[in-house]
Order: sequence, then C-alpha cells, then structure tokens
Amino acid sequence: MADNYLEKQRAEYEARKAAWEKARKLGIKKPIAPAVKKTDKEIVQKDAMQEDK
Repeated sequence: MADNYLEKQRAEYEARKAAWEKARKLGIKKPIAPAVKKTDKEIVQKDAMQEDK
C-alpha cells in the first residue's frame, strides 16, 4: 500500500516539475495583481492631515 502512495506522489511531483520547467522555458509568468490607486479624496485627506500637524 505504501508503494502505491509513494508512486502516486512521485508521479504528481514529476508532473508539477515538468509543467514548471515548461513554463520557465517559455517565459510564462504568473499574473500580478494590479496596483491599487489612491483616489483624489484619499490624497486630499492625507494632505489635510499633514497640514494640521
């Protein structure tokens, strides 16, 4: 039973590794979340807070 488990884990590892190597070779990158922009209201509030100090 342990042999079946180990063989399955090894096969899954090899599949993940092959996919990773293929992506690396082709230059495919993971998508990056877009940067969050501050609204004009947030900028005005921040400036007002700095002026109060």
